[in-house]
Amino acid sequence: MKDLLDKISSYNIFNYLLPGVVFVSVSESLTRYDLVQEDIVIGVFLYYFIGLVISRIGSIMIEPILKWLKFVRFSDYEDYVKASHKDKIIEVLSEVNNMYRTFLSLFLCLSVLKIYEYLTLRHQSVNEWTPVVVICGLLFLFAFSYRKQTNYISRRVANYKEKG
Repeated sequence: MKDLLDKISSYNIFNYLLPGVVFVSVSESLTRYDLVQEDIVIGVFLYYFIGLVISRIGSIMIEPILKWLKFVRFSDYEDYVKASHKDKIIEVLSEVNNMYRTFLSLFLCLSVLKIYEYLTLRHQSVNEWTPVVVICGLLFLFAFSYRKQTNYISRRVANYKEKG
């Protein structure tokens, strides 16, 4: 387990594992849901996956909304790539920036979980649709995440081709 944790980058720890652990811990105290795992290996993977989902919600849903509201303004991606080659601190700042977005998403997800708990207590029929909604939600979330990541890769390749 130690070898596995040693291989996880700081980005993965702060943007996936930590938010997953915080979500599980806080949701246990705010709601009747207990996602804490006794088995540490299963726990690490579950918390990492929960954090990954929270991070993707931030990237795919929250970020575009904040851009649309003009709450945040991004630099052109090509400019970011060029600048990050010259100034290595930009990558660190971007990692921290993504962590803040993920924590914004984390607190939104905790709020949604609390609302979901309230709805399930008031309307039992909500429980019947939960598996379908969760599976479809994850399907769309990861499909759009895949598309966004593919676009980043394609743009980097295009940048590289222009230089070469």
